Amino acid sequence: MSADLDHLIHAPKRLTIMSLLAATDGAEFAFIRDQTGLTASDLSKQMSVLSEADYVSVRKTGRGPGSATWYRMTRKGRAAFEGHVQALRNLIDGAEAGGRHVQTDALPATPL
Repeated sequence: MSADLDHLIHAPKRLTIMSLLAATDGAEFAFIRDQTGLTASDLSKQMSVLSEADYVSVRKTGRGPGSATWYRMTRKGRAAFEGHVQALRNLIDGAEAGGRHVQTDALPATPL
Protein backbone atom coordinates (compact mmCIF):
# COMPACT_ATOMS: atom_id res chain seq x y z
CA MET A 1 0.00 0.00 0.00
CA SER A 2 1.06 3.56 -0.59
CA ALA A 3 2.89 5.23 2.26
CA ASP A 4 0.58 8.25 1.82
CA LEU A 5 -2.54 6.31 2.77
CA ASP A 6 -3.70 6.99 6.31
CA HIS A 7 -3.96 3.54 7.82
CA LEU A 8 -6.28 4.81 10.56
CA ILE A 9 -8.79 6.16 8.03
CA HIS A 10 -8.27 3.38 5.48
CA ALA A 11 -10.32 0.86 7.46
CA PRO A 12 -13.67 0.70 5.60
CA LYS A 13 -15.84 1.55 8.59
CA ARG A 14 -13.77 4.59 9.52
CA LEU A 15 -13.45 5.70 5.89
CA THR A 16 -17.25 5.61 5.64
CA ILE A 17 -17.61 7.64 8.86
CA MET A 18 -15.02 10.21 7.79
CA SER A 19 -16.66 10.53 4.36
CA LEU A 20 -19.97 11.23 6.05
CA LEU A 21 -18.47 13.78 8.44
CA ALA A 22 -16.56 15.48 5.61
CA ALA A 23 -19.89 16.37 4.02
CA THR A 24 -21.37 17.85 7.21
CA ASP A 25 -20.67 20.40 9.91
CA GLY A 26 -21.32 17.66 12.42
CA ALA A 27 -23.58 14.68 12.95
CA GLU A 28 -25.36 13.03 15.83
CA PHE A 29 -24.49 9.46 16.86
CA ALA A 30 -27.84 7.96 15.80
CA PHE A 31 -27.63 9.62 12.37
CA ILE A 32 -24.13 8.23 11.77
CA ARG A 33 -25.26 4.80 12.99
CA ASP A 34 -28.25 4.81 10.67
CA GLN A 35 -26.29 6.07 7.65
CA THR A 36 -23.41 3.61 8.08
CA GLY A 37 -25.46 0.60 9.16
CA LEU A 38 -23.07 -0.06 12.05
CA THR A 39 -24.28 -1.31 15.40
CA ALA A 40 -24.17 1.18 18.26
CA SER A 41 -21.32 -0.68 19.94
CA ASP A 42 -19.26 -0.92 16.74
CA LEU A 43 -19.83 2.75 15.94
CA SER A 44 -18.84 3.70 19.48
CA LYS A 45 -15.60 1.75 19.09
CA GLN A 46 -14.80 3.36 15.72
CA MET A 47 -15.58 6.85 17.04
CA SER A 48 -13.29 6.25 20.03
CA VAL A 49 -10.43 5.42 17.67
CA LEU A 50 -11.06 8.56 15.60
CA SER A 51 -11.46 10.70 18.71
CA GLU A 52 -8.24 9.41 20.30
CA ALA A 53 -6.39 10.33 17.08
CA ASP A 54 -7.96 13.83 17.27
CA TYR A 55 -9.65 13.27 13.90
CA VAL A 56 -13.08 13.98 15.38
CA SER A 57 -14.33 16.04 18.29
CA VAL A 58 -17.12 14.87 20.55
CA ARG A 59 -19.85 17.02 22.11
CA LYS A 60 -22.50 15.62 24.43
CA THR A 61 -25.75 17.46 24.99
CA GLY A 62 -28.14 16.88 27.86
CA ARG A 63 -28.21 14.04 30.33
CA GLY A 64 -30.23 10.90 30.51
CA PRO A 65 -32.86 9.85 27.98
CA GLY A 66 -32.83 13.13 26.05
CA SER A 67 -29.07 13.30 25.65
CA ALA A 68 -27.25 13.19 22.33
CA THR A 69 -23.65 12.75 21.24
CA TRP A 70 -22.44 14.85 18.32
CA TYR A 71 -19.29 14.36 16.27
CA ARG A 72 -17.43 16.81 14.10
CA MET A 73 -14.32 16.39 11.99
CA THR A 74 -11.37 18.36 13.42
CA ARG A 75 -8.87 20.30 11.31
CA LYS A 76 -6.38 17.50 11.84
CA GLY A 77 -9.03 14.98 10.78
CA ARG A 78 -9.96 16.96 7.67
CA ALA A 79 -6.30 17.25 6.65
CA ALA A 80 -5.80 13.51 7.21
CA PHE A 81 -8.99 12.68 5.27
CA GLU A 82 -8.12 14.96 2.35
CA GLY A 83 -4.59 13.53 2.26
CA HIS A 84 -5.99 10.00 2.26
CA VAL A 85 -8.45 10.80 -0.54
CA GLN A 86 -5.62 12.31 -2.60
CA ALA A 87 -3.46 9.22 -1.99
CA LEU A 88 -6.35 7.02 -3.19
CA ARG A 89 -6.76 9.19 -6.30
CA ASN A 90 -3.03 8.93 -7.01
CA LEU A 91 -3.17 5.17 -6.60
CA ILE A 92 -6.17 4.89 -8.93
CA ASP A 93 -4.69 7.29 -11.49
CA GLY A 94 -1.45 5.29 -11.45
CA ALA A 95 -3.33 2.05 -12.02
CA GLU A 96 -5.31 3.57 -14.87
CA ALA A 97 -2.19 5.04 -16.47
CA GLY A 98 -0.38 1.72 -16.10
CA GLY A 99 -3.30 -0.13 -17.67
CA ARG A 100 -3.05 1.97 -20.81
CA HIS A 101 0.38 0.57 -21.50
CA VAL A 102 -0.52 -3.10 -21.26
CA GLN A 103 -0.63 -4.93 -24.57
CA THR A 104 -3.65 -7.15 -24.26
CA ASP A 105 -2.57 -9.32 -27.17
CA ALA A 106 0.56 -10.18 -25.19
CA LEU A 107 -1.48 -11.55 -22.28
CA PRO A 108 -2.19 -15.28 -22.19
CA ALA A 109 -5.74 -16.25 -22.96
CA THR A 110 -7.66 -17.44 -19.93
CA PRO A 111 -10.84 -19.48 -20.13
CA LEU A 112 -13.97 -17.84 -18.73
